[in-house]
Amino acid sequence: MAATLEASYQPLQPYGPELGEPEETPQDSGVMIHVVPENSRARWNHIEDLDSFFARMYHYHQKHGFTCMMLQEILELLQFIFVVVFSTFLFNCVDYSILFRDNFNNSTTHQKISLSDAVLPMNECIANLGALTWVCILVAVIFWILRAIKVMYHLFHFWDIKQFFNTALKSDLDNLTWHEIQRKVREVQLEQQMCIHKRDLTELDIYHRILRFKNYMVAMVNKSLLPVRLHLPFLGEVVFLTRGLKYNIELLLFWGPWAPFENNWHLKEDYKKGGRRKDLAQHLSKHILWVGIANFLLCPLILLWQILYSFFSYAEVIKREPGSLGSRCWSLYGRLYLRHFNELDHELNARLNRAYRPASKYMNIFTSPLMTIIAQNVAFVAGACLAVLLILSVYDEDVITVEHVLTAITVLGAIVAGSRVFIPDENLVWCPEKLLTAVLAHVHYLPDSWRGQAHTNRVREEFSQLFHYKAVYLLEELLSPVITPFILCFHLRSKSLDIVDFYRNFTVEVVGVGDVCSFAQMDVRRHGNPAWQTNLASPPGPAELMQHGMHTVVDQDAQAEDGKTELSLVHFTLTNPEWQPPADAENFVAALRSQARRDANQLLGTTGVGAVNPLYSSLHSVSSLGAGFSSLVASVFRGNTAALAAGGLMDSSVGMMPLFSTGTVLSNMGSGAAGDRLHGLAEPMVFSPTVRGGLSRAEGPIHSSDRGLLYSLQQGLPTNSVGNSMFGTGPDMVPETDPLEFTAADMSLSTLYLHELHHRQVHRRGYQDPGLSRSVWQRPHQDMPGIRELGDESGDMTRHAERTPLLDAATKSARTS
Repeated sequence: MAATLEASYQPLQPYGPELGEPEETPQDSGVMIHVVPENSRARWNHIEDLDSFFARMYHYHQKHGFTCMMLQEILELLQFIFVVVFSTFLFNCVDYSILFRDNFNNSTTHQKISLSDAVLPMNECIANLGALTWVCILVAVIFWILRAIKVMYHLFHFWDIKQFFNTALKSDLDNLTWHEIQRKVREVQLEQQMCIHKRDLTELDIYHRILRFKNYMVAMVNKSLLPVRLHLPFLGEVVFLTRGLKYNIELLLFWGPWAPFENNWHLKEDYKKGGRRKDLAQHLSKHILWVGIANFLLCPLILLWQILYSFFSYAEVIKREPGSLGSRCWSLYGRLYLRHFNELDHELNARLNRAYRPASKYMNIFTSPLMTIIAQNVAFVAGACLAVLLILSVYDEDVITVEHVLTAITVLGAIVAGSRVFIPDENLVWCPEKLLTAVLAHVHYLPDSWRGQAHTNRVREEFSQLFHYKAVYLLEELLSPVITPFILCFHLRSKSLDIVDFYRNFTVEVVGVGDVCSFAQMDVRRHGNPAWQTNLASPPGPAELMQHGMHTVVDQDAQAEDGKTELSLVHFTLTNPEWQPPADAENFVAALRSQARRDANQLLGTTGVGAVNPLYSSLHSVSSLGAGFSSLVASVFRGNTAALAAGGLMDSSVGMMPLFSTGTVLSNMGSGAAGDRLHGLAEPMVFSPTVRGGLSRAEGPIHSSDRGLLYSLQQGLPTNSVGNSMFGTGPDMVPETDPLEFTAADMSLSTLYLHELHHRQVHRRGYQDPGLSRSVWQRPHQDMPGIRELGDESGDMTRHAERTPLLDAATKSARTS
């Protein structure tokens, strides 16, 4: 009961879930720290539950330290008391007949009434409390006590984190980025051995421990395992995932008393045995049923809380800005679908915040002419009535005291603001493909079926599931207490066997980390998709695969959808430049850089290659991201004026200005009459200075990675003497550039380039992307072509990973050289 109420207690974010999710720590199983009194430096030797410790450490850093965190939690306790007391007072302690003058006669109509006249005495107020009210108060008191105990628990543990920051890390919190803290933690590990199972902790080890359960959720959403898509009459397919439903799923699958994990870092051994799958599925189904019944029984209380809290939170905002509910936010499902494996909250928020503007513009260009005509006329009539009432109120303030006049002004204002949502901007330009490409550059994941279909209502409706109205977010949260029990009982239960199989097939044990989702290892050989691999100079087709004893489709169930493995790997290498990836991952990244250099050399040295050069198309798409990103890409080609002229990438319509010229930025690109020719518009390159004090929650390291495409192109392209003398070479080529923006631009270009390579490879080789034809993750126990389990029910098994082609000989030789 307490756990279910916990989900409803989490305050609704005023502008949707993109501003931050609730605390993402693994559940408080307790951080057991072995204290060595004779040596304070060894105080953090052998921390048993490193998952909770690292998660609290990250939470401490992102929430601005101990004082801010504890103040927030204490004020939330007081806020809960205020909501309960104030709601009880409004329902039982106010005489509304006096407040509304219902019992006044004509002789006393003009008598002034004060608020105290409508408030009942304390004894009458208590007498009005019925049995149902006392039950609600009792439940609220019990929940508040449990919440207060949790706050005290956090007080002790986060005080220990504060001591760790001050003593072990010796850091000033506001002046350190997360990546600098991560580096210091790795140094402390070498000194104090927080983890005794391995001497050195990698960046991936730390991410695994903080995001262990989150990676499982991302993988389940990627494989369409969770029942978040519902088919409703008249509405068709809708996506429904709220904070309450997500909380219950995590309770059942990760940290609850019946969860498959026996602690934060270890999956129960029974889940690793194929012979127990049906028994475990039955037990899991039964637990889901009981949790669903508990949600159903507590539905009235949770619904009442949601309504009251939403009213107190949003009433003033809606009155002040009636159009605020007409703006958009990223849905909770969208945040999971668009999240990389091993991506922390602040990194995800930075990407989605950059994508917000093009996503809003894309959704706003879809207008209904019929709705526009109706909205214009409704806004005209409501605006006229509102103007008259406002003028009368200004002329004589007594007009406000007339019954329902203030209500009419408020309602008319809301109608006018709501009507404006359906009226398009008269200066709006219809460019859906360009806007959706700009969105893709930041969010990194969009279905292949959307390519070339950005102008259709189908794509618009599907994208709205990722980026919905704030009013829809609020409505879903209000309906969540009613709908969640039905989803748990009638949809999630049917997935019990699939969930058990998912845990068994996609859980691996990592030394020093424990059991993690195998997708989070970003293994491009096992979980990569051949259509996303980077040996695109000569990718293997069906005939080559058959020659090596492989099927055309190799273990589709083990392949992440939409290039999740490949893009997650590229993102992690860019945001953690000091991480040393495994050989396969390093080969993939090196092959991507080599392919980009080959395309760049072809772009500079051959005439008329734009239409068939994937790098050309990617650079063209980057122009929609703004002058800052375009200038970073433009810096790659500085000093190559002669090569650009020889390659035919000069536009005579702008005075033979090169595509990328010294001192200019590529702020806008268009196609000329001759075909795919581009021209640059001269604008000054402007970057805001880096402020150290504001970087602690920024995305990425404060130095650029040498694994990205931009850096690779800077190193690999020839430059003339003018370019060398003015800009130099290597990492100092663009010294005035903000490294955070450089990394973001590098990832955007890498995303567009990978998608372009993927599209061309699928088109050229005839690959059938399983994501296009399979919407539900299904894995028959009898048919496991990519992973075969050998052994008995004891759990001993041998797993043969799929053999996915990664590199050709040319790429390998290029990497070695």
